[in-house]
Amino acid sequence: MDVNVEEINALTRKITITLPEDTVQSRLNEAYDKLKKDTKMKGFRRGKVPRSVIVKYYKAQVEAETGEKLVQDTYFDAIEKQGIEPIVHPDIKDLKYNEDGSFTFIAEVDVRPEFELTGYTGLEVEKEEVLVTDEEIALELAEMQKNMAALRSVTDRPIQKGDVVIVDFQGFHDGEPMLQVKNENYSIEVGSGNMGVEFEEKLIGMNKDEKGLQEVDFPENHPNPIIKGKKVEFRITVKDIKERVLADLDDEFAKDAGEEFKTLDDLKASIKERLTKKREERAEGAITDKIMQKLLDAHDFEVPKRLVAFEIEQMIKQTEKQFEQGGMSLEAAGLSREKLAEQNAEMAGKRVRGDFILKKIAEVEKIKVEEEDMERGLKRIGDMYNMPVAKVKEFFQNRDDLLPLMNELLNEKILAFLREKAVFVEAVRAEHDAEENVAATS
Repeated sequence: MDVNVEEINALTRKITITLPEDTVQSRLNEAYDKLKKDTKMKGFRRGKVPRSVIVKYYKAQVEAETGEKLVQDTYFDAIEKQGIEPIVHPDIKDLKYNEDGSFTFIAEVDVRPEFELTGYTGLEVEKEEVLVTDEEIALELAEMQKNMAALRSVTDRPIQKGDVVIVDFQGFHDGEPMLQVKNENYSIEVGSGNMGVEFEEKLIGMNKDEKGLQEVDFPENHPNPIIKGKKVEFRITVKDIKERVLADLDDEFAKDAGEEFKTLDDLKASIKERLTKKREERAEGAITDKIMQKLLDAHDFEVPKRLVAFEIEQMIKQTEKQFEQGGMSLEAAGLSREKLAEQNAEMAGKRVRGDFILKKIAEVEKIKVEEEDMERGLKRIGDMYNMPVAKVKEFFQNRDDLLPLMNELLNEKILAFLREKAVFVEAVRAEHDAEENVAATS
């Protein structure tokens, strides 16, 4: 086997592998002999078809299948002998049977970028203060009070802000009905903004059983891609108007909120604990983001295009999955894979570069995924899906299935190390302080 390596650029190698005639012909002979044994053709008994006839009819098939097997059997040996460690699957091309009986193919591979680590310990990171005020607890209680309120139909007045109304609606654009902008017996909380502020405001003043038309101009930055930037005419029928009957905020309300609560103070304590935990998790996530951004700022290097393309593809698939779960497609949302690829390119590049940085830190600091890390990760999945760990392990029998989890656990361990080594400073709370100053002077 002859192997020639050409450096296309700092990250890509073109590997030309040539296999000698005796190896190639031996494989071709094996394939033809097997085919001859199993082939039955008109005028010949099974196994008695002449080699020349087999070659005439099956040469393309035999050479294609044999070529693939030759690649599979020799590629890994070739790169190992050359000391090349590809980081993504190779681009195999130009499979060719040569006139001298040899066989040649080309493998283009991307290799790990070389860069120097710098300043990854002692990173100065702003840490937000986790604080839950009495006012915020009161707002949570008010929201619970609203959500737990009984709904009572009203017929003696029109729709007011805060009502829950049941409507049928059909959207039209340029006179044509919009198939995905239609609903029957749809519940809308007037003033919530879930259907858009303009749409909900125009419901105020309508009565039960009233039909109406309203036009809404949706902005270009509207989150729903079906209606963003469009003028939509809604034909609406009000089916019912309901008002909330709020319960008093007392110990009985707390008991209704959950059997674990005996008093309103118990409920308030639970709310404070929940909000604190949520904000701590958000603060931890923010710390991780800040650490990664500092690492990216300090390490600017080129990353393999194939790896970025793979990451982009994974991001697109995730978006497609989210749309499918919502009963939509990219096309219906006015998107395309090409547009998503363009939008995600920068983020994909950062993710790939960030992963290289983390893995190099792991290499230098000898950070590895140990057995106890795996057990913790499997238990976390089990807790998430309410499954015993033994059952979770059944889904990770194959190493290829296990690798993504191992990579996730390794990155978590590296980031935990970086947080331990970071220097935390109190985040500037300019916006919050300004609000407090306004409140104090008003």
